[in-house]
Amino acid sequence: MTAIRELTGEDLRFDPGLDPGEGVRTTSDVPALTGTVGQPRAESAVAFGIGMVEDGYHVFALGLPGTGKESLIRATLERAAGARPTPPDLCYVHNFDDPNRPRLLKLPHGTGVSFRNTMDELVEELRTVVASALESEEYRTRQQVINNEFKERPDRELRPIAEAAKAEGLALLKTPVGLAFAPTKNGEVIASEDFEQLPDPEQERLEQRMDSYQEQVQKTLAKIPKWNRERRDRLRELTLEVTGTAVTTLFDEIRLRYQSHPEVLDYLTAVQQNVVEHPQDFLAPEPSLSAALLEGTPQTGPAASLHRFKVNVLVDHADTAGAPIVEEDHPTYDNLVGRLEHRAQFGTLVTDFTLLGAGALHRANGGFLLLEAHRLLRTPYVWDALKRALQSRRVRVESLGQVLGLVSTMSLEPEPVPLQVQVILTGDPVLYYLLCHLDPDFEELFKVAADFDDRMDRTTEAQHRYVQLIAKLVVDKRLRPVDASGIERVLEHSARLAGDRQKLTLRIATIVDLLREANHVAAEAGAGTITGSYVEQAIRAQINRADRLRDRIHENIRRGQIMIDTDGAVTGQVNGVSVISLGNFAFGHPSRITARVRVGHGKVIDIEREAELGGRIHSKGVLILASYLGAHYVPDHPLSLSASLVFEQTYGGVEGDSASLAELLALVSAIADVPLRQDLAVTGSVNQHGRVQAVGGVTEKVEGFFDICRMRGLTGTQGAILPSANVDHLVLRQELLDAIADGDFHLYAIDTVDHGIELLTGMPAGSRGPRGQYPDGSVNGLVEERLARLAEVRRTFNLPSQPSEVGV
Repeated sequence: MTAIRELTGEDLRFDPGLDPGEGVRTTSDVPALTGTVGQPRAESAVAFGIGMVEDGYHVFALGLPGTGKESLIRATLERAAGARPTPPDLCYVHNFDDPNRPRLLKLPHGTGVSFRNTMDELVEELRTVVASALESEEYRTRQQVINNEFKERPDRELRPIAEAAKAEGLALLKTPVGLAFAPTKNGEVIASEDFEQLPDPEQERLEQRMDSYQEQVQKTLAKIPKWNRERRDRLRELTLEVTGTAVTTLFDEIRLRYQSHPEVLDYLTAVQQNVVEHPQDFLAPEPSLSAALLEGTPQTGPAASLHRFKVNVLVDHADTAGAPIVEEDHPTYDNLVGRLEHRAQFGTLVTDFTLLGAGALHRANGGFLLLEAHRLLRTPYVWDALKRALQSRRVRVESLGQVLGLVSTMSLEPEPVPLQVQVILTGDPVLYYLLCHLDPDFEELFKVAADFDDRMDRTTEAQHRYVQLIAKLVVDKRLRPVDASGIERVLEHSARLAGDRQKLTLRIATIVDLLREANHVAAEAGAGTITGSYVEQAIRAQINRADRLRDRIHENIRRGQIMIDTDGAVTGQVNGVSVISLGNFAFGHPSRITARVRVGHGKVIDIEREAELGGRIHSKGVLILASYLGAHYVPDHPLSLSASLVFEQTYGGVEGDSASLAELLALVSAIADVPLRQDLAVTGSVNQHGRVQAVGGVTEKVEGFFDICRMRGLTGTQGAILPSANVDHLVLRQELLDAIADGDFHLYAIDTVDHGIELLTGMPAGSRGPRGQYPDGSVNGLVEERLARLAEVRRTFNLPSQPSEVGV
């Protein structure tokens, strides 16, 4: 069996490992870090994910906050983006075939705005050119010829009818109600009285002839609408001819600039055809200055119709070099997939293609999109929108009402944008594993997990790079240089944050904050460098800002309101140690654990659990120690005790198994009726074989009991018991190290429950001899004797084999 080990100052000393021969006086003597430190796995995963352009190889970077996820990803993206081509500009234009479905144009990067300006200039030039063409003397002359031709056509058609009627003594007259025929004599129209004097046969003949000629006139007049249509068609053809000739040169000049872009050429052809077909729109006067200054005043009439020739530059990559890197820190639905805005017009909301706005997916298309997973998932419907875009590989701008089917009115349906983007999500590990478990699409889309560690091994090479990291942070944040003592203190604090002397924390944000605060302390002192003392002052200031609750607990212990003994010996009572975490500050404080036993059915009652204050892990620890008790003692007798365990004066939840060793020792003490030392605190968990296992927060626990002992006065016998496996995890304050070196405080590392028994009782624990019995006078022997007596009592009283409800 291994022996109890009392730790010395040498065992606990943190060796910063800086070689004085290197001549490092300050961080100015250290080259700033290039690349990353401590994240080879995550760096490799990010590089792999970025290099894969296949579907589904998007990246989820999981790690605790402050581990440098964003900075590493940005650095990797910037290197990758520079080697990739810049994507095209995206523009939406009017669709002349279906105005509700705007067309998408992709132009070489940096030319979208130029094309928009070209179209604006074209419209202005068309105003002049079309107006000049339609107001020219040639156009008016040809228009007059056509009008005259159709104006004379009715007279030409009616002249033969009038002459034939005249030969028969009839005249064609224009009356208020139209054309009519009347009989004549000697070239004069016969009055009605004279007509009635004519013989009846003559009257009948004249009436018949007038009706016949009237019918011919009506047939001729019925052709007039047709002739008007022909006239309008001829005038329209003339307008098309003149307008087409006038604008062809303008469009040909633009086509030369975009002759290698078929989509643009098709659009220009559609624009030219529309201009030629609607030249009247270019004859409207310019809007007045007062109307233009009234923001939001809708335009109406022909001038407003020229709005259809606008170009909406959705994404402009004029200032982008390589692939775009977009970070969306507010990923709402509209900010992600784009928006369709509206304007008020005559009491209603209207929209058009110029009100389409780009989302993050549009801006990152052809490059990389960086999103924070928690923010993404907090906003309704955004996660589904992202998955839909990545699965379909296109982005469709549509309102949330359209997506949910809540809007039945007609709206725009712009042409979707083909999507080629790599998404990098950042978030906590818990969130990553929840998504893997709850969303079947997640692992199909985010095949690459970049797992960021929160600490690194403190090898010589790694620590050297860590010092270079400190030098880089000093330069990047414009801080004072850190001298050798300051570097050593930062390294020690980093190991403390990592919870291991052989590790260094990778929560770089915490180190940055410490350097900034130490720089502030140095500035107030008028120092030119950051020394170890300034770093120490910054650390103490951080603690002082957060330790109000710790001081309150210490005060309650000092005044006896929380009962903790730090001297003497008590049966069935031991000092356990708990850790309280408050944000970034954690501290330990002692808790009294007590045990009581009596005859019973072998049940160990966890009062915390019965009161629903104990967590599942704590309950597991109690069940393990109960199993150890039943297997380690009186194997040939039924376990016949009823025991209770409780954390005294705790009014909140108790979780974790780090007190199971202390609970077992209290229980052994109560059974054997052997007092335990109260000047020692105990931490550690046990397994069913009595081996002591490592626990968390051991540094804070040891310091928490030390603070209470120092507050009451160090006696030279006080100390703490901890698992041997936790020795490397101790990164203690200097004042505690000094107390250990002076013999005022003691730390003991143990491996078994028997070690703890011997330290707390001052008696041998005892091992079974050749005959299977514990030595007389040993603690284990006393326990077994008491359990045997309890079994005999149980048999004497003939207690039932199962506990009653009252006993439970």
